[in-house]
Amino acid sequence: MLRAVSVTDIGKKRQLNQDYIYASVAAVGKLPNLFMVADGMGGHNAGDYASRFTIESIEKYVQNSDEADPDNVFDEAVPIVNRDLRRIAASDKELSGMGTTLVAACVQDDMLRVANVGDSRLYIVNPRYITQITVDHSLVEEMIQKGGLDRKDARNHPDKNIITRAVGALDHIEADHFCVELQKEDTILLCSDGLTNMVDDEEIKRIVAGKGTLAERADALIEAANNNGGKDNIAVILIEPFANEVE
Repeated sequence: MLRAVSVTDIGKKRQLNQDYIYASVAAVGKLPNLFMVADGMGGHNAGDYASRFTIESIEKYVQNSDEADPDNVFDEAVPIVNRDLRRIAASDKELSGMGTTLVAACVQDDMLRVANVGDSRLYIVNPRYITQITVDHSLVEEMIQKGGLDRKDARNHPDKNIITRAVGALDHIEADHFCVELQKEDTILLCSDGLTNMVDDEEIKRIVAGKGTLAERADALIEAANNNGGKDNIAVILIEPFANEVE
């Protein structure tokens, strides 16, 4: 049996929570489950609007789709939502320039299917290791890939918040896709950069693979991010794909 918990927090510095999350262990349309994190960007309430609109629109699209392959569903939904979001932004100056990251996941049998736009992340965590599955669409990540920046130094780089791909930012957008075979002790983590900018991977691994219920571990991630400064909104979804078999 699959088990999941989701939580979001405004953090210590922001006046508005622009992170939006969705978690369903039950079927959504033809998909057996669906999990999403979006981190909005834009002035006033634009980022909040973008993240909420994107997740609600994708959920609605999946509900009405006859497609059972997660990759195909995400490939169809993301460009449509991107187009709709840009149309709304063009018609309302208060929403001009809005956009959002998106990381979406579906567990199908023993496989994890992931779609990603932006720098919200998905990790696989177990007692032995933590692995970032998604690749950030960010200026800093491009510098790392080109060999111009060490990953250890990237956390404090002044341009770490500049993303190179977001829903709503360009006329045409596509998500990157990842497929992972899950193991019995794996826990899946979806999160916004409000967590990863405040808590390093080893501390995330220690908390997620540690003791406590799934909800307690999710709350501990939020607490760790806030204790380290809480400079941004924080979104966390934890999923145990083989919950009964782990107990």
